Amino acid sequence: MTSPAKLKIAIAIATAGRREVLADTVLFMRNQERPPEEFLICPARPEDADVETLRQAHPQLSTVSSPVGLCRQRNALMAASNADVMVFFDDDFLPDADFLVEIEKLFHANPDVAIATGCVLADGIRGAGIDMNTGLKALSDAGPNRAPDRLSEVYNAYGCNMAIRLDLARRHGLTFDERLPLYSWLEDVDFSRAIARYGRVVKSERLRGVHLGTKKAGRSPGRRLGYSQIANRVYISRKGNMSLRGALEGGVWNLSSNFLKSFNPEPWADRRGRLVGNLLALWDLVRGRLDPGRIEKM
Repeated sequence: MTSPAKLKIAIAIATAGRREVLADTVLFMRNQERPPEEFLICPARPEDADVETLRQAHPQLSTVSSPVGLCRQRNALMAASNADVMVFFDDDFLPDADFLVEIEKLFHANPDVAIATGCVLADGIRGAGIDMNTGLKALSDAGPNRAPDRLSEVYNAYGCNMAIRLDLARRHGLTFDERLPLYSWLEDVDFSRAIARYGRVVKSERLRGVHLGTKKAGRSPGRRLGYSQIANRVYISRKGNMSLRGALEGGVWNLSSNFLKSFNPEPWADRRGRLVGNLLALWDLVRGRLDPGRIEKM
């Protein structure tokens, strides 16, 4: 029997304002047992990446230019690639050594899969963040990959690690919605539901990694993020890529969480700023002026 043709796989990282974090992550990715055919990074600004140092670890690494904004940067990466599958990693995601090996197996064995995401062994995004040493220990403690070789259907891929079948996106003209600016809150949900019309959205326990959730510059803080927590949900729901119930429940959760925690905020979160942003978005919703793009003027 003829073996299937080798997939062309690209690693793609959009980054902003986290030069040192990016360097640590990219250097760590030398661990991959199966190297990518393409390694693309899209820094928001030239100073966000030490390209020469990164190329010492990955000679095939190349940079892509784009206006600032996660959706814009992801689109630029997709447009620059000739790969069959693009694996988007956050600039603080540490994939296990066999991640790309498992990606190739998954997409070869399941031609109906449009987008896939993995199992996050530890996630610092909801807390103070995880430092590199702790993240490496979490990977090491997980031991050999003995996870079952099965896929579960999920509503959306998790943006810190998601693999997209690019020929499907190209064929149907799918891109990330650039009306979700800057950090592009919930862009992973929006894109996942768009591509779900043409293939399966799945999670594999064999795709393992750690998301550090680094709390450093580069992410949209305070008022902007709070506005996006409401505005982006409403916008995506109106497009049909999120249920009204999901938009309402998520918005209420963010609003109540920001209100309660504003009395004793975590050191890493601008809860009062987020609450103000939530309230501004609700006021704009009442007035019929709600627009995710407003955060670019805040």
